[in-house]
Amino acid sequence: MARPGGDVGDNRGVQGYRDDGVVLRTQKLGEADRIITLLTRQNGRVRAVAKGVRRTKSRFGARLEPFTHVDVLIYPGRSLDTITQAEVIRAYGRPLATDYPRYTAGTAMLETAERLTPVEKEPAIRQFLLLIGGLRALGEALEPDGLDEPDGLDEAGGLDEAGPEDELATGDAPTRDASTRDAFDGDTAIGGTAGTAGTAGAGAVAGDPRESREPRLVLDSYLLRSLALEGYAPSLRECARCGTATVPPNNVPLVAFAIAAGGMVCANCRPPGAASPAPQTVALMRALVRGDWDLAMRSERRHRVECSGLVAAYLQWHLEHSIRSLRHVERA
Repeated sequence: MARPGGDVGDNRGVQGYRDDGVVLRTQKLGEADRIITLLTRQNGRVRAVAKGVRRTKSRFGARLEPFTHVDVLIYPGRSLDTITQAEVIRAYGRPLATDYPRYTAGTAMLETAERLTPVEKEPAIRQFLLLIGGLRALGEALEPDGLDEPDGLDEAGGLDEAGPEDELATGDAPTRDASTRDAFDGDTAIGGTAGTAGTAGAGAVAGDPRESREPRLVLDSYLLRSLALEGYAPSLRECARCGTATVPPNNVPLVAFAIAAGGMVCANCRPPGAASPAPQTVALMRALVRGDWDLAMRSERRHRVECSGLVAAYLQWHLEHSIRSLRHVERA
């Protein structure tokens, strides 16, 4: 017998929602479907079924691949939502597909973004914008004039009082492409340079930086900034335990990097087993947080390798979960 609201199974009254997001991961479901995990602008991390996308005649199966920024129409379901429409905004995977270092770095970005958004449908606009900017910088790593710089983090890795998301959250952004680019305007870039105030893009630095801006540097900058957004920024200018700063009048040297303590520590607070990074490595980490690519690109290979190891260990300790993609990222 029909209910007053309609027949059993009648979902004509269910309202879908439209959002844009980056495809983080796909999983096979049944014979022809896939579960798509996206980090969306308004709804945070969303898992939804795309029906029939594994069939050869599927019209939008190729649009729902990892690294793709898509505009989607989604209908809520009991256990999983359903994607009924998908339009590509930008396919960030195209420049990464034929470049192993950039592809593995990008995969680590996607996995980290998923781990940092554990609650489904909890808005994470800053993480979304940071991921978009990171993929853009990674894909354009060989075109420094096309890279922009993000806003929203101070030099120490903490949040500024106001960031681009403050105005984006109101929905007043003129276009999606412009708004995601705004996330990397300022002096704390993943893809720009803070050492040339008043100039646009990394092309303002002396020399040709294209050989130096390697994917691993872009990834490390993204990981440090992602942690900072979650409140896990490593302390790099003062002791993580006693708070003693390296600046006058204290001038107490920080001699070790203690992951469990939260960053650099002085000799009095140094725990057993803490790493002793070179001062140049710590300077590189600070540069990657604030986007000083002029300094980062002048770093030596050994300091980059040491920095990558510390960032990877620090990230996975705070996530309490390993990032499997990091084992494939080239560090040498």
